Amino acid sequence: MLDELKIYTDGASRGNPGPASAAYVITKKDGSVLNEGAEFLGRTTNNRAEYMAVIKALEMTKNYTNGRVKVFSDSNLLVRQLQGEWRVRSDNIRPLFKKVKELTKNFGSVSFSHRNREHRMITRADSLCNKSLDSRS
Repeated sequence: MLDELKIYTDGASRGNPGPASAAYVITKKDGSVLNEGAEFLGRTTNNRAEYMAVIKALEMTKNYTNGRVKVFSDSNLLVRQLQGEWRVRSDNIRPLFKKVKELTKNFGSVSFSHRNREHRMITRADSLCNKSLDSRS
């Protein structure tokens, strides 16, 4: 088991709501990619897709560590909600928020931070989302 991993996530919805996908990139501390994936979600909103990306990533990360996990997303809403700065007002998001919080119990610590869309690993996750969506078109 590794002591620390970084996760970069992105969710995308074309139409909001519309066809959506969720993607993640899991890296070691040194930045090398350990795992990445994307999943087509069907019709949903962008915010739900962003949360699903974190859920999928944390579920996969359990296979590699029970230590420290740093999650990065370009969704300011998601990050602020998971940091406890903003309340979750949407009834559609609340169960996903609770699922993420439950999954964090599998690790020694989990932090959530915002990264700009231009960050290379966020861009990589975005590309995985788009490939997933394009394959369904």
